[in-house]
Amino acid sequence: MSKYPSNWAEIVKVVKARAGNRCECNGLCGKHEGRCECVNGQPNPRTKSKVVLTTAHYPDPDPQNVDMKNLHSWCQQCHNTVDAPMRAKNRAEKRRQKQVQAGQLKMF
Repeated sequence: MSKYPSNWAEIVKVVKARAGNRCECNGLCGKHEGRCECVNGQPNPRTKSKVVLTTAHYPDPDPQNVDMKNLHSWCQQCHNTVDAPMRAKNRAEKRRQKQVQAGQLKMF
């Protein structure tokens, strides 16, 4: 079972169209001030790599929350930067769970 809704591809198209095929990040990532200049398929002005827009869930990271106010079309750099703390926390929790399952840590 996918963690995303069955109509995810259609939702992504709507979010990209709303964004005008540009990154919608307005500085939340801390990499720029104002709206990000990245355009889908064009070189990233900062990294020069080809921009591929992603659909971010923010502020609620739940993939099932497809409220349009929670979905944003962001370039990979902005999306990865904003999600980095959450991903690090998730990795640490998975490592901890593996240690508990292996008997290396006791659960209180």
